[in-house]
Amino acid sequence: MILYHGSNIKITNIDLSKARPCKDFGRGFYLTEIKEQAERMAVRVADRFGGSPCVSKFELSNKIFDDKDLNILKFESPSKDWALFVMNNREKSFSDVENELYNGNNRYDVVIGAVANDDLVGTFDLFRDGFMNIDDVVKQITYKNLTNQYSFHSEKAIVYLKAVE
Repeated sequence: MILYHGSNIKITNIDLSKARPCKDFGRGFYLTEIKEQAERMAVRVADRFGGSPCVSKFELSNKIFDDKDLNILKFESPSKDWALFVMNNREKSFSDVENELYNGNNRYDVVIGAVANDDLVGTFDLFRDGFMNIDDVVKQITYKNLTNQYSFHSEKAIVYLKAVE
């Protein structure tokens, strides 16, 4: 499977120490199956941090899904658990590190699911501020056209990614 990463530099060697915290699925290296999505992210990153937009291409070995030593979480579609997982990971003050719907401690080596795009920020804020319950959040998500992302959170997971030209 081919995956793409959008940034302001070409990436051939993944350095997880450079990953930023408080992302949808926790601190990790993020990719997508959708090249255009990676291209948009590359422009966004270059605008924010300087440099030139660059899309890096990786091949993901299917053997990753056979590795019993990896803890892989896959959200088949946006759901209550997906929404809570994203909100928990984005919240800087979230402290329930034992919560299975949290990856700030990198309990999951790989997480696969929808991108919580900018359209959902307002919905998540309304939930956090008590103006919406989680069922209403899920209803709102149903009407959004969300794209996919794959996040890698451990060295033992990124060995399954190979940079390609």
